[in-house]
This record gives sequence, C-alpha cells and structure tokens, in this order.
Amino acid sequence: MKKLALVIVLLSLMNCSEKEIEKIAVELPKDNPFNVALNESFDYAKVTGESIESYVDYEIEQAVQTIEVIKSQSTPSLENTFLPFDAVYNKLSQAGSNSFMLYWTSTDSITRVKGIEYSQKVDSISTAISSDKELFKQFETFAASEAYSKLNNRRQRFVDDIIDNFKQSGINLADDKLDKVKTLKAEISDLTSQYSINMNTANSVLTLDEAGADGLPESLKEKYKTENSTYEIPAQPSTRGPVMDNATNPETRKAYQMLYSNRGADKNLEILNQLVKKRYQLGQLMGYKSYAEYNLVPKMAKNPETVWKFVNDLIAESKEKAIQDIEVLKTARKKLDNISIDEDLNAWDLAYYKNQILKTEYQVDAEKIREYLPMSACLSGMFELYQELLDVEFKKIENASVWHEDVLAYEVFENDKLKGRFFLDLYPRPNKETWFYAVPLSSGKQMEDGYEVPVSMLLGNFTKGTDELPSMITHGELSTLFHEFGHIMDKMSYEGEYSMQSDTKRDFVEAMSQIFENWIWDYDVLSTFAKHYETGEVLPKELFNSMVNAKNVSSGISAQGSLRNCIYDMNLYDKYNPEQPIDTDQLWRDVDNQLGVMDWYVEGTHPQACWIHINTHPVYYYGYLWSEVYAQDMFTVFEKNGLRNQETGVRYRKLILANGSQRTVDEAVEEFLGRPMNNKAYVKSLGLE
Repeated sequence: MKKLALVIVLLSLMNCSEKEIEKIAVELPKDNPFNVALNESFDYAKVTGESIESYVDYEIEQAVQTIEVIKSQSTPSLENTFLPFDAVYNKLSQAGSNSFMLYWTSTDSITRVKGIEYSQKVDSISTAISSDKELFKQFETFAASEAYSKLNNRRQRFVDDIIDNFKQSGINLADDKLDKVKTLKAEISDLTSQYSINMNTANSVLTLDEAGADGLPESLKEKYKTENSTYEIPAQPSTRGPVMDNATNPETRKAYQMLYSNRGADKNLEILNQLVKKRYQLGQLMGYKSYAEYNLVPKMAKNPETVWKFVNDLIAESKEKAIQDIEVLKTARKKLDNISIDEDLNAWDLAYYKNQILKTEYQVDAEKIREYLPMSACLSGMFELYQELLDVEFKKIENASVWHEDVLAYEVFENDKLKGRFFLDLYPRPNKETWFYAVPLSSGKQMEDGYEVPVSMLLGNFTKGTDELPSMITHGELSTLFHEFGHIMDKMSYEGEYSMQSDTKRDFVEAMSQIFENWIWDYDVLSTFAKHYETGEVLPKELFNSMVNAKNVSSGISAQGSLRNCIYDMNLYDKYNPEQPIDTDQLWRDVDNQLGVMDWYVEGTHPQACWIHINTHPVYYYGYLWSEVYAQDMFTVFEKNGLRNQETGVRYRKLILANGSQRTVDEAVEEFLGRPMNNKAYVKSLGLE
C-alpha cells in the first residue's frame, strides 16, 4: 500500500469527512525511494538529499493535518484519537530515525547534511505536537470517560503513557514557559548534532616509527603502514584496543590516549558547557531541582536518590577488588619493566599491563585468539545460536538496496511469517559514526491491512579485512557484537498492537542485550564457530579454560571505571549550580578523589568532549549497570535449563523481548524468573561474592 492509501485508511478509522480526506491526500512522488508498500524495504541505494527533504516534508504534512482532525473529534475515543496519534508517532519516528541513520552512515555529503537537518525538523514538529494543549485535552477527556475504564490493562497503559509523555513535555506549563521549553529543546538538539559532527570528523592520527609501533599487532601495522615506512593510525574505537593493549612503548600509549581523548575538544568543551546549562534550565522550567531529576521520572529508577544509592552501593562492593587489581598490575609492571611498586600507575598503563598478565600468567593472548574469530564465522555462529534459541530464521536479502556496498540485509521469520528486517553496517569508513549501536529504524505496529514489521540496523566499527587477511575480531569485540545484536533481536521480537509500546524503560533496555554476552563464555557454543582463519583448527579447550580463569582479571578496576562514568554523568546533570558552573576537567579529578582507587584522569585530555552518552544520552550511564543486574539474574534461568534450551529461549523472547512497555518490567521479569529479581548473580559475575 502506498503512502496515499495509508493516509486514507487512517482517516477512515477516524470517521473523517470526504472533504477532510481530500485535504490531506497529498501524494509522495512515486519515484521517491521512501515510497514503498507495507513491509517493502526503503530503496536506500537511491536516497538523495532531495528525497529525504520530500519524504520528511510529506510525513510532517500528514502528521500536522491528522493532528488537526484528531482535535476536531467531538467525542474522543481510543479509535479516533489514540490510534491515529500512534500512527502519527510511528511515521514521524520512521522519518526521523531513517534521516538520522543516513546522516551517520551515508557516503554522500549532501545526504548527510540533509539527514541531520531533516531529523532535527522531525524533532521540532514532535516537540510542537507534544506541546499542543488542544490535543492533550482530547486525551484527558477520553481518560476521564467510561470507555477508558473498560479498557484492558495493556490499553490503559498505552493511554496513560501517552498522557504521561505529554506531561513530561511540559504540557501543563503556562504558555510562556512552554515556549521556552520548546526553544531549549531545539537548541539542545542543534548542540548535540554539532557535538557529534565535531567528534566524528576529528580525524586524529598517530604517526609512529618502527620503535613507536613495537608490540602492535602485525595486522594493524600492515593496515596503516605508509610508503615512508611509518604507521599512521587513526584514533578511533576500532584501533583503541589493539594500540592500548599492545604498544610496548608507554609514550605511544600516552600519545594515543591524548589523541583519542581529545577528539573534537577544541569545539565540544564549550558545546558541553552549553548543553549542561540548557538541560539544567529545562529541568528548572519543568519544576525540578535538576535535569537528572526531570530526566529520571519515566525511568525505572524514577529519581536521583535511587541512582546515587545504587551507584554508591556498587562502589562499596567493588572498591576493595579494584585496589587489589591495582597492586596486581603494579607487580606485573615491576616484573616486566622493573618499575617500582611505589610508583603510581598511569591510566594509559591499565590495559597494557592487564594484557601482559593475561599473556604471561594465563597464556591468553587477545591477538592470538582473534585468529580464531574471523568475522564471517562469528556472524554465522551468532546467527545460528540466536535462531535456534529464539526459534526464528534469518534469510539474507540478495542484492538488497543499501547505502554502502559493505552493508548486509536480512529478514527474520517465525514459522515462515515475516517478523522483521535488519541491516549490518559493520566496518569504519570516512565520515561514518565511529561507535557501536543498534539503531531502530521502524517499530512494529498493527496496521489496517496487516502488521508492519520492525526494522533495525547494527552500526559497527570492527576492523575490516584486507587483501591478505580477513576481518577478525577479539573476544571482547565478539562480546560487543553479541550485545548489539541482542538489541536487534529485542526490536525484531516486538509484536504489540501499538508502535508507542515497542520501547521498554530506558534503564532496562541494555539488559535484554547484555544477557546474550554470556553465551560466548560457553565452550560448547563458542567452539561451533571459533576456528582458526587459516587452519580451521577449533579454539583449543585449554585456551578457553584459561580465558575463563582470567575473566575477572581487573574486574574491580572495570567496575570502578564504569562507576566513575556514572558519577561523572550524574554530577553533570544532578549537581549543576548556575552560580558556580562545573569545570568539566576538574570534575574528573574530583571523581577520582572520591573513588580513592587511582588517578584515571590524564592531564591535558578532555574525554568528555568525545563521549556520546553525555551528549545524546544524558543521565543514562548508570543504566548499563542497572540493566546488568537484571541481565545476570535472568541468565540464571538459562543456566538452570540449558543455554540452548529453546523452550526457555522462546519464553524469554515472548515475555521479555516482545514486551516493550505493554507490561511493567518487574512484572515481566518476575514471571520469567518465577521470583522477584536480586543482584546475587551480578555480584558473582564480577568475582566479588
């Protein structure tokens, strides 16, 4: 069904007149690559900046006019008010998400520019809609009606969540304050985009001679060797581990960290200052003491006090182990480089000496293990596991229309029924977003003529293969792959009636992907695909056992490092004082002093200038640990029933992944567990019990 027909069906549901239908029936050009039938893929290969403009303008026009029709209803009902609003939300979300995704991934500069411009345009209209008091009055009128009281729990939650979202947008504020809120949101959106552009276009490169490159993996050296026999290594996520884990020369490690932690700093430090200030002002306008207090209302934690207690409890749990870890690293440094144990450990030494311990004491060499993990085999093994466990099937789309030749496309089926579609964009390239994400492009939703399946994309930056060597990943990167693909399967699993119920609470969302990281620590699973890229030899069981034994080396440091980020994030957004603005460099020093483990902060660096979370996901970082507690507890069910037990996997898919927000998180988790959740499995996973 084409766009015109979709609009007519929507308006028919709303009992609109023929005149109203004629008013809204403006067609998207037939040759626009976004003009497709239900569950056809967008024709990404043909997308241009002009087609993004046309597509987004079309969806915005439909949204605005449909909202006007909703507001004209004399007797608001679920059918003529909330269902068409869900349809508006669905289409605007698709337009905004796809525009932003192409800004992150397109090789065409004009498409990238139009992608960010028009995703911001969607943000602006979404803000305007969420500030429409006439529309909100229609919602409240229905919520007070007898018809609302007769809805089942899931539909009442649907109505309640929409109303709560409007309240969270400031709908009850006086008009002058609401106008300020809209202005602030637009300014914040613009600043976050500028921040991302500055970070992703920094192009910081470390030039090394042979001595400086000592210890680096040969595959990395080969990839970045110049005609002058030097090495020009870009400071980006795909090279961080290989350099910081292996560079023998401490000056190389320090120089790399300086470059990596200063990407975009010349502009982003001031942008961050403005973001923190404006978010504080937004929180104040909304009637809260801090932005964090405002931001946490719709999350599981609900308030800063809960987050601070959660974080502080974990600090206490992991501090002793972290201090012990530091001493272990110092001992290794003394043994390897004859540096006194009394001398402080530098931040750029943490990964290197941990890696040396793994290699010398546990015989675990990440670069050797990489040889058993070619990307093609890892993808095949991961697909096989997810398909078996969740009882679904992936089918590759041959000759798919995609935005770059490296991108792969798949459809997901359950008993021959289409469940969703996903894309894999796994390798770095110029101007592409540099991190690792699962990017939702479309939510599942019941339509008049069938079910619109969800669509997602895995954006990665793994090391790409060369003519001599295939793409190979470390075991840590395999964990990232399993994690991000867990997000993909979360989206593919949704089968709810409304698109607005497809998302879970923001501080639980990581749990549904973190749980899947556990499977790569099972030899029966890993050995099915971990085979040497040259010989085909299976990863030796002895080596795997050593990996397991070494799993909690520096686990205390890792936990404290994550908590350090949580504290930093929460300080920015919960402790801001406009009369004494935060010095974002000094804050790192203050947090290190508070933790009392070591000085992580490297003078002259500004990691806050290239940290995506505090830019686009403020008051979020604690959610990784919050989610991890749930993830490890849910994994105990698989440990009990079997890691390949399909009955448990399908039950997990149906109860947890497919839920979105149709039921409360704790209700769904408790049913899956058969008991209330606890943190015992998480504490055990860190080796702290």
